[in-house]
Amino acid sequence: MDSFAEPRPAPDTPSDLAAVRAQVASLEDSHRAQGIPLSGRIIHLCHYLPFQAALARPPSTSKPPSPPATPPAKPADIDAPLADDDEEHELKKWRLTVRYGHSAMVSGITSLAATHDQIVIGWTGDIDAAPLASGLSATSAPTSSPPEREQVERVPFANVSAEERTALEKILTEHRMRDEPEDGKPITYVPVWLEDTVAHGHYDGYCKQTLWPLFHYLLWQDVATEYASADTHWPAYAKANRTFADRVAEVYRPGDLIWIHDYHLLLTPQLLRSALPEAAIGLFVHTPFPSSEVFRCLPRRKEILDGMLGANLICFQTYSYSRHFTSSCVRVCGYEITSAGGIDVQGHVAAIAYCPVGVDAERVAKDTFRPGIQAKLEALRALYEGKKIIVGRDKLDVVKGVVQKLRAFEKLLQDYPQWIGNVVLIQVTSPALSDSPKLERQVSEIVAHINGEYGSLDFIPVHHYHQTINKDEFYALLSVADLGVITPLRDGMNTTSMEFVIAQEPTKRSPLVLSEFMGISSNMGDALQCNPWNIGEVAAAMHRGLTMSDEEKASRHRNLYKVVTTHTSATWAAMLAKMLLAQLGRLNMARQTPPLPRETLTEHYTKAKKRLFLFDYDGTLAPIVKVPSMAVPSEPTLAALEALTADPRNVVYIISGRDGEFLEQHLGHIRGLGMSAEHGGFIREPGSTVWRNFTENLDMDWMGEVLEIFKYYTERTTGSHIEVKKSSITWHYRSSDPEWGLFQCRQCQDLLENNLARKRPIEVLVGKKNLEVRPMAVNKGEIVKRILYFNPDAEFVFCAGDDKTDEDMFRALLLFNGGGESEKAFLEPPLSVTLLAKESTTKFEPVELAISRDAVFTTAVGHSSKRTLAAWHVTTPEEIVEHMHQLFNPQPNGHDEEAKSNL
Repeated sequence: MDSFAEPRPAPDTPSDLAAVRAQVASLEDSHRAQGIPLSGRIIHLCHYLPFQAALARPPSTSKPPSPPATPPAKPADIDAPLADDDEEHELKKWRLTVRYGHSAMVSGITSLAATHDQIVIGWTGDIDAAPLASGLSATSAPTSSPPEREQVERVPFANVSAEERTALEKILTEHRMRDEPEDGKPITYVPVWLEDTVAHGHYDGYCKQTLWPLFHYLLWQDVATEYASADTHWPAYAKANRTFADRVAEVYRPGDLIWIHDYHLLLTPQLLRSALPEAAIGLFVHTPFPSSEVFRCLPRRKEILDGMLGANLICFQTYSYSRHFTSSCVRVCGYEITSAGGIDVQGHVAAIAYCPVGVDAERVAKDTFRPGIQAKLEALRALYEGKKIIVGRDKLDVVKGVVQKLRAFEKLLQDYPQWIGNVVLIQVTSPALSDSPKLERQVSEIVAHINGEYGSLDFIPVHHYHQTINKDEFYALLSVADLGVITPLRDGMNTTSMEFVIAQEPTKRSPLVLSEFMGISSNMGDALQCNPWNIGEVAAAMHRGLTMSDEEKASRHRNLYKVVTTHTSATWAAMLAKMLLAQLGRLNMARQTPPLPRETLTEHYTKAKKRLFLFDYDGTLAPIVKVPSMAVPSEPTLAALEALTADPRNVVYIISGRDGEFLEQHLGHIRGLGMSAEHGGFIREPGSTVWRNFTENLDMDWMGEVLEIFKYYTERTTGSHIEVKKSSITWHYRSSDPEWGLFQCRQCQDLLENNLARKRPIEVLVGKKNLEVRPMAVNKGEIVKRILYFNPDAEFVFCAGDDKTDEDMFRALLLFNGGGESEKAFLEPPLSVTLLAKESTTKFEPVELAISRDAVFTTAVGHSSKRTLAAWHVTTPEEIVEHMHQLFNPQPNGHDEEAKSNL
């Protein structure tokens, strides 16, 4: 999905909700028919539960007003287990009220109850305190308004007893939200309990002071009132994510789908991947995602990206956000982009997609006809009779562009003076999560300036209300508007724009001015889109909207209304289920490779009379490095190879893509070590100093043609270079711009495969930051067959590799096709034997191998979900070396168990 090679894909959005649900059902039926487990449940991780909890306590006359209560002085003072009456008393202490915010996400989750059982896991939020006499009960009470809630006293986390937590958890198992379908499947709410310091360090700290500004193209010091460190609250963020992951592990069942929502929980996918390797995990990022040049400023950038990449599917609001994320993975971490646009992390592939959120269109439409709205609507019409009404409603936050909007309105009055006295701007700014006195003062000064400059005794151009308005006032304001202006500097999903369209359906069908930097803008092409930084452009858009003909208004509104009422929050939620189900059964989730069993490996090694060890070099015995010449073997690796080759029962080979000169320089001093260079092009037998060439009888004239093609791309790709070997030729772009290098690699690969490879006996291989061309008859698998053919009495084989070329080795070791344990394996004379013999193949007969099925240990280095033919896996080259040391120097059981637990 790099910006050079990939066209913008169209989002997979069926025309209606019924179509999406039908596709979900079809996928589930198909998976069950294939034996893929599905539980029918979806687990959602949200920062908050969708309600606010209030806890009441009986009044205490003995408790001092200020100091904490005295600890129990005797056993009788300690709480006893709850009796039935005590439990009923604990239940009555709790009251749940609907929580403001995230209405689109909550309504989307609720809609899935029509088809799936669900579990919603979230933080309880701060617990409100209230006296028992207020009549609290464990039922949903009417929602209190935010201004009222700000005055409520909080109950510290430490003061909520274990019995009270248990009581709330019991209430939540039976709790139903107001909007849940009556005939729907159950939604179970599971609270996450966080200590106050962790909860607020996580949310008020790292989320709001570091990640949120960064994702909206601001750095943390740009929004801080004092010196700010981006890492101050990192421990709290990491701990909160760990707590969420642990909570999921407690309720998870095989076959569950897991969806993690938003930037509060970006580490959780990787934590869950480690705890639940088989789980299907999706991550939806509701906020924008910045370009890689902005994201790379984050000190914990790699930890955040690796955390996100633990998911099987990462979904964003727009294509551009997904492209920014992909670019960050490539540029910051150096990860590869797959041909399907996913990110490959040591074999685990995270798919990347985008799907914008919608609103609950039916609920919004019903809300616009609430009984209290019409009276307020008529009052607004009478108050501003004879004037055009422009409406804006935003949080008073720097990225919402309120300052720029006010300046654009002033520009409208300057450039189009006919509007003075004929248009008013009603701007409502709800309080942001964090106060900004500087911004409030700036807005107030601009409003006062405009009203002073263009107002009169009977005309006030700007009416600014810095308050939270109730639902009736909000919809009355949207319905009465002649123009909606929503111009944030950067925004993910803005529900007000969609609510405006629905509210206008029964009234004026007025146009809408939108910022082009909103996540929803790409879907709402019939809005008047503009750059909010260009105040002249915004002013012109306002003028055009105010003077638009009725026909154009109707046409634009009709198209916008269709978008808003078709792609709703319910459609979005169903699409998430569909996209994650589509990942099930794909190669990157088809099979999790188990970890290499140390005890079983040692057992077979010990009893075997002859053993074969076949190792790749780069990425297997030595880590991948940017400069190939720096990949030198470590002291433990050399010691392990020397110890293995010293045993006469062992036959040890290094089978590498490196040339013979490099292998001899670093490993040639080890007596008894066999080596194969250039992916099987050359071989040096153990104890010999002579390299034998497999390509001397092959047509190698193609190398000149390939070299010319590689030179063409090298000239056009700064940082790339060509490596010419005796049997192959490789183009490297590891030091190039990663996205441009990948684009050029794919262009070159296409040219080679569609032109030269059809006429010549060659194959084109895409490696890690390189493109290699080699003869078809030469590969690592042929070398493995040769070694097996000349060592048929081997009773133990250990073969390790990390990349695509090593799959040829694993394929060559698939010796047993049936399921019987007593089955014998036979090997035909391989090409690698007949080529060097220069004789007819009739001279060589098939051989019977002594190896048994369970004594072949093919091992891939990388993630357990890596697509591989290997039977086992380890995570790092260091683990390969540890296993080698374990074979010839076994540790005591206690140490062995400890070592195993660290793998």
